Amino acid sequence: MALLLSDLKYIFAACLICVALSLPATAQEADLTDEAELLARLAEADPAEALRLDRQLQAIWSRSGSPAMDLLLTRARDAIEAGETQTAIDHLTALTDHAPDFAEGWHARASAYYSVNLFGPAVADLERALALNPNNYDAIYGLGSILEAFGDPEGAHQAYLRAQALHPHHEQVTQALERLRPRIEGTSL
Repeated sequence: MALLLSDLKYIFAACLICVALSLPATAQEADLTDEAELLARLAEADPAEALRLDRQLQAIWSRSGSPAMDLLLTRARDAIEAGETQTAIDHLTALTDHAPDFAEGWHARASAYYSVNLFGPAVADLERALALNPNNYDAIYGLGSILEAFGDPEGAHQAYLRAQALHPHHEQVTQALERLRPRIEGTSL
């Protein structure tokens, strides 16, 4: 009996350690699953904090609520990395068919379409993604890129400004705004 009681103490201590290690290090980390809170913090964050907040937002936006749909998104992203764009589009089409309210599926497929110069379908998917998640600064940036490619620097500039308002440290947005500045503001003589 004494041996059993001693073993239980160690088991209980090990369980307490596991629980303590699984808790967030600070109260601040505990509450960072709310999209609105993350976006508010992102708008005010320094560059290092912005990177962390961006990763958390991307993680939230990449969860559909269905393991099967999340797997389709993962497979599509893997196919894109492997240069298999048509396979990625096929996975993403299945994803958008089965989870039409999952904004990231539309955004990912828009990116795949854009990569193979299918701008019409890319714009249509971006419109759907932004209707579902108007705060996705990467989708807004993508729309700005397409507008810029179509020769609409003013429209692109507006899209980039909207993305920058959400994520002030987004490198691609900052570069795009710098690139467009002379076309929007003009050049000094």
